[in-house]
Amino acid sequence: MEQRISLITLGAKDMDALSQFYDALGWQRTPSPDGVIAYDLIGQTLGLYPLDKLAEETGLPLSDLGYGACSFAHNLRSKEEVAPLLERAEAAGARILKPAQDVFWGGHHGYFADPEGHIWEIAHNPFSPLRADGAFRWLGYEET
Repeated sequence: MEQRISLITLGAKDMDALSQFYDALGWQRTPSPDGVIAYDLIGQTLGLYPLDKLAEETGLPLSDLGYGACSFAHNLRSKEEVAPLLERAEAAGARILKPAQDVFWGGHHGYFADPEGHIWEIAHNPFSPLRADGAFRWLGYEET
């Protein structure tokens, strides 16, 4: 198995409301089959899929879904970009979990939950600079 995540699927209780949130962040939808809302990212796709259909596909009871402990990180090029993006998320309907602040390891970050509780970290890591196209790697990219 290659070290790659191709598609991140969020089980959505309310597809319309959740997609309106991501639209309000400025993300652009990509054409997709009925029942799926997709946003192409840099190197991956984020998909929104009805929670009940996800339960049906996985064979898990609906009551088991929606409680997974995970977070998604969106890294930025500078510390100064973190607070404005958290503000934009809040204006779109997010709940701020942790406002923008310096972190003990030298970075700067904050957290929000989207309208259905999916957790996002908005961060600047000076030790992992983004590539010009926005791609992230844990230890950054060597300059060429």
